[in-house]
Amino acid sequence: MLRISKLTDYGTVMLAHLAGNPGAVCSAADVAATTGIALPTVSKLLKSLGHAGLVTSTRGANGGYKLARAPQDISAADVIDALEGPVSITECSATDSNCEHEHVCNVGGSWQRINIAIRKALEDVSLLDLLKTNSPVPTFSFSGMPINVERKN
Repeated sequence: MLRISKLTDYGTVMLAHLAGNPGAVCSAADVAATTGIALPTVSKLLKSLGHAGLVTSTRGANGGYKLARAPQDISAADVIDALEGPVSITECSATDSNCEHEHVCNVGGSWQRINIAIRKALEDVSLLDLLKTNSPVPTFSFSGMPINVERKN
């Protein structure tokens, strides 16, 4: 099963909180209190998000964090890259592939195409899109076959 980690999920929630306070500098304690995520986890994730250039920090009594870019300019792929590393669903999909069977594998190219499609889909969803709770459910087309994504109630 493909699934993002709990930390990446938390990171997205935190970024959504910052996006909901445009231009404001939010302390780690504020982010923790508002999101319900433990302060040590918030601090760790904000540091990683800062290293990735998704948030900026200001020191001092009125210091804190804010988004480094507009929410529409931060993609789901950016968040995953920052907190988990680049999307790679198989060993041969990674840029630093180390699969000993690659030279005889007849499905690696297909997995790489799938990996690229997933990456493209993640790049096409912005933080702003993630914030739209009532946005319509998208319809995707994968290799010419429509795929309907339905909400479970």
